[in-house]
Amino acid sequence: MDDKKTYSESQAIYVISVAAELAGVHPQTLRVYERKGLLQPQRTAGNTRRYSDRDIGVLRQIQELTQEGVNLAGVMRIMELELEIGALNERYEKAMSQLEATLARLEEFASERERMALVPLKDVRRVRRAMKSDALEEAGRRRTFPSPPVDLT
Repeated sequence: MDDKKTYSESQAIYVISVAAELAGVHPQTLRVYERKGLLQPQRTAGNTRRYSDRDIGVLRQIQELTQEGVNLAGVMRIMELELEIGALNERYEKAMSQLEATLARLEEFASERERMALVPLKDVRRVRRAMKSDALEEAGRRRTFPSPPVDLT
C-alpha cells in the first residue's frame, strides 16, 4: 500500500494565500471572485476558505480571460456556456449510445424476422410481379368476347 495520502482534484487543500500565489493573483481578488459567484471555495469548521486543484484551474482560466480583455460579467457568461456545452456533450453521448443500442436491437429483430419468414423478401417481390403479370393476362382474356352468331335467315 502507498503511504502517501491521495487526494482528488476536488479536495480543498490550499489556503487563500497559496491559492492566490498558484493562480498568480492577489488574495483580495479571490474574495472578489467569490462575491461575484465565479468561485465557490469550500470552508473549514473555522470558516477558513480552502481551494482545490479544480478551483486553481478555474482561477487560471479567469485570469487568462481577463488578460484577454474580457470583463467579469463576460467571464461568468463564458463559464456558464462551457458548463452548458459540457452538459450537452454528455446528453449527446448518452443519446448516441442509446441510438446505437436501438439500432443493434432493430438489426437483431430484422434478422430474426428474416429467419422466420416463409418467403424471403426478395422472393416476395418476384412473386408479386409474376402474380401481376398473370392477373393482367387473365384480365386481358376476359375482355375479348366472341362475336355472337349471326343469323342470316
